[in-house]
Amino acid sequence: MAVWWRGRTLRLRITLVVGGVALVALLALSRLGGALLYNTLLGAADNELHTQAGIVVTRLRDGVPPDDRGISPSVRVTDTAGTPVDGRGPLPMGSGDVRNLAAGKAENVYRDGSATRWVADPVVLPDGTTRLVMASGDLVGGSTLLARAAVGFLLAALVVAVVVALAAWIATRAALRPVDRMRSAAAALPPGRRLPVPGAHDELRALAEELNSLLARRDDAVSRLERFTGDAAHELRSPVAAIRAQAEVAVAHPDPALADETLRDIAGEAQRLSGLLSDLLALARADAGQRAEAEPVDLVAAAKAAIGRCTDGPVPELLAPGNALVAATPGEVALVLDNLLGNASRYAPTRVRIEVLPAGRVTRLVVSDDGPGIPAADRVRVFDRFTRLSQEAGGGHAGLGLALVQALVRGRGGEVTAGASAWGGARLEARWPAP
Repeated sequence: MAVWWRGRTLRLRITLVVGGVALVALLALSRLGGALLYNTLLGAADNELHTQAGIVVTRLRDGVPPDDRGISPSVRVTDTAGTPVDGRGPLPMGSGDVRNLAAGKAENVYRDGSATRWVADPVVLPDGTTRLVMASGDLVGGSTLLARAAVGFLLAALVVAVVVALAAWIATRAALRPVDRMRSAAAALPPGRRLPVPGAHDELRALAEELNSLLARRDDAVSRLERFTGDAAHELRSPVAAIRAQAEVAVAHPDPALADETLRDIAGEAQRLSGLLSDLLALARADAGQRAEAEPVDLVAAAKAAIGRCTDGPVPELLAPGNALVAATPGEVALVLDNLLGNASRYAPTRVRIEVLPAGRVTRLVVSDDGPGIPAADRVRVFDRFTRLSQEAGGGHAGLGLALVQALVRGRGGEVTAGASAWGGARLEARWPAP
């Protein structure tokens, strides 16, 4: 049923819910109306029976004997124990019914498929004895009326429920018609265009605004992807073209004296191409959210390992406590450290410093150098992909390192910022959440 229900349209589900609720409510009202009608009929019958019994009570008080033949056949006279004293045979009821009548309660007595209503009034005879005057009446007419009323109530409830469901269907269709128009417009919407926003400040206006916001984010993502694809193609073209040109020269002009130099150039370009492809793959995985489960990683040990891998530029110095944990993976931490140290080593002439600073719920990694630094106007743009502030100092790198650092750290709930170091160079700080 749950699968079937989820597969129905919203219009049908609303109609079924409204119709079902209306039917249940109307059936409950029908039951209440039937109960009120039943109680009204019984009340009228009891009043009529008490009137008949009152006539006999008056006659008995005046000294008429209980077995007088002038008393109506529908009225019986008994003692307080329920034994008839009117000479007309036993009562058509049990002792329990007699006790309830003596206590002042009206009783329905069922016999031979028919129901009879009984009431009793006490009377004190002139000789001081107490008698019960019981009056009875047939409920056949009332039962027929109640049965017809119940059928009428049921049919009325069904008809009204169908009318309510039909009204709900029409109202829902009218209410959802703007949504259908909005869906059709969204399907045919060209890039850069937005849905028209309704004038009324209602749910449809909010939906249109959210869809326009989603379309804006989509267009922005497509634009960034196109720029990224173009930049990546441009960056990949250079090393591939260099490798091809050098290989063609080596084939066209075989010179053993230049073979070693040519192979070294080809190996360098291949290494550059391999690094670029690795960075692009890491960025693509970070954008897609393909991350392994975070685990506690010792940032101090990872920094020492990264210093051991650093072969160019000044030897980095490490200022850190015994250990400091971050919530990430060892591979992500190694990539961040290698990119930050590689960036600092390319620009720093004499000094590179790594600081690991535990700070409660976060752990800070600060890499400073004494290079030319990052201008204040470029400290946000420097994290964009394929951004190189200095082509000469960049050493042929594609400008993906800091973008990859930011993607990896932000993917774990952290943040990366750029600033100025105490020596006037660059200061890059990564804040990782602690495990």
